[in-house]
Amino acid sequence: MTLSELEGRVPSLREYTKNMPGDIRSRCTVRTHAAGSIIHQKDMKLDYFGIVAIGENRVINEFENGNVYMIEGNKAIDFIGEVTILACMEHTSVTIEAVTNNVVAYISRKDAERWLSEDMNILRLASKHTAFKLYRSSYTNGAKLFYPPAYLLLDYIVRFGNQNGMEDKDPPEKLTVNRTRQLLQEEIGINVKTLNRTIHQLKQEGFFDVCKGKLSFSREQYQAAIGWLNASRDK
Repeated sequence: MTLSELEGRVPSLREYTKNMPGDIRSRCTVRTHAAGSIIHQKDMKLDYFGIVAIGENRVINEFENGNVYMIEGNKAIDFIGEVTILACMEHTSVTIEAVTNNVVAYISRKDAERWLSEDMNILRLASKHTAFKLYRSSYTNGAKLFYPPAYLLLDYIVRFGNQNGMEDKDPPEKLTVNRTRQLLQEEIGINVKTLNRTIHQLKQEGFFDVCKGKLSFSREQYQAAIGWLNASRDK
């Protein structure tokens, strides 16, 4: 697939690529990362810059003891490598894993640095994405230390529902969180034993259902979770 073909498939991508210099555009390649694959690894030398046109990925930090900490999840349109480039660092600070199939338009780091220096539009968009991620993580930073597991899980449910249409005029009848318990553990930040116990407790209280190991919830359950969180914050 070419960049032009990808723009045809994802028209909103043109807002990002409209001022890309012709010679850089001619060198752009499009690659698909399968769900579950690593897009880039922590501490690797970054030689490229990518724009995620399709898909969802997660940013994680891996430690030498084998533990994995999830920093954030991102949906298209998103960038790959923008933080490393804007920080003028050589190596990546995080690992990015594809949650669904990711379709990414890639250019070299050298081309990206030139493009970012010449085009205020792409610099603004990349900076806005970076600032939003920092704002989002700063806003919730510390929650895992001070809130109980039930709060963390219901907060995750509400954020998932908000991101997937529960606040729309015509919300889905039901949403399923298509995550394994291992992924949920990493994303929420509580161990599997505590997570399983919390899931059992909140299922009994009617905040969601469990089907084939996956959490699913209706609009009414979503609103009940919001009410519980609001009451908890007021205590």
